[in-house]
Amino acid sequence: MITVEQNERLTRVGPGTPMGELFRRYWHPFAAAGELNERPTKSIRLLGENLVLYRDRSGTLGLIDARCPHRRVDLSYGIPEEHGIRCMYHGWMFDETGQCIEQPFEETVHPDGRFKEKVKVNAYPVRELGGLLFTYMGPQPAPLLPNYDILVESNRVWREAFIAELPCNWLQCMENSVDPVHLEWLHGVYGAYTAQLDGRRDAVAEGVATYGRHKKIGFDYFERGMVKRRVYGKTTEDDPKWTVGHPLLFPNILQQGGGGRYFFQYRVPIDDVTTWHVELTSYWFPDDIEVPAQDSVPYQYVPLKRPDGGWRSDDTVAQDHIVWILQGAVMDRSEERLGESDTGLIFYRKMLEDQMQIIADGGDPINVLRNPAENVLIHNPQEGWSRLGYNADMEEIARYGSPLKEPMREILAKSANVSGLTA
Repeated sequence: MITVEQNERLTRVGPGTPMGELFRRYWHPFAAAGELNERPTKSIRLLGENLVLYRDRSGTLGLIDARCPHRRVDLSYGIPEEHGIRCMYHGWMFDETGQCIEQPFEETVHPDGRFKEKVKVNAYPVRELGGLLFTYMGPQPAPLLPNYDILVESNRVWREAFIAELPCNWLQCMENSVDPVHLEWLHGVYGAYTAQLDGRRDAVAEGVATYGRHKKIGFDYFERGMVKRRVYGKTTEDDPKWTVGHPLLFPNILQQGGGGRYFFQYRVPIDDVTTWHVELTSYWFPDDIEVPAQDSVPYQYVPLKRPDGGWRSDDTVAQDHIVWILQGAVMDRSEERLGESDTGLIFYRKMLEDQMQIIADGGDPINVLRNPAENVLIHNPQEGWSRLGYNADMEEIARYGSPLKEPMREILAKSANVSGLTA
């Protein structure tokens, strides 16, 4: 249990808040790159700030204040030009730095005037990596955008993104990642129960049922965040789930997977009560087959609710979504009663407090990269790491009707190292 004041400190992310300042020391994904293929502008709300994302006709990406400073029109309805975005109301135009570069009527009346040079809005850099668009909203100089292998490895690797906008605070999502014991209950017992109600099969719940109960959980610091370890069922402390574990990359990334399917789950605060959740999945194909390069990374916004209006529970991530949302918009942690299974929550909360204090003292928090030599191809160890082989579960790969299902099946059928091409 923590106080109301401590809970506010951990959950609020707007400008000037302690947690908001911590988040602003990192690069965060906020959109799929493919979204701008459908329309070259998009409204973005991120860390409590209203912004507009655009791609101009030269291909330059911009992320600037949503409102034109002239008459406060929403620029997400603006017109992308060759070098900037133009407000449709009076034609003022802004480049990716937020600088006003044209004021048509003002320039007609005052050809030698310099009014436009005095008009500038907030702007943030945009980078594309792994099919996602990232931005950095903090003080300069900006750190490096980490080149994690799950994002950048291109040799025999494909990717896709599954996105949801969740009506809850970001911390509820992240605390789930340091709560190993929920696996056997939420994804095992509850997963099987709801599958039975719906008259369907839940392969994950069936698998979890074979694991047995947790016997031991553990958490350790490492250079990029923390590592989660567990012993359950017939496993021992000699098994990789304990000796290696899998990482939480500070401040808001869970890394998981196995058998050639690896993913990041990013929990990015839209504001205090909404979270942009993206699972970027990467498929690492066996070395004995040729794999064409991926031209673009498909994405989809997954539904949160069933047709009858209830929350979905038909896959692992949907079950996670349910419990995060059902804790309320911002969970009141002053009312919680923690037990032995909550060691990871306490560990993570302390880590957040420690890093906020480092910022208050003028330092760089953990996992901020500034040395290019350390950012070539970053691999974070986890249990079960290998290229796709062993068992390619097409049902799991295609949870949301993935467009990669059939192309992957055709490619994997050529490998001698793949079994289980089911579904």
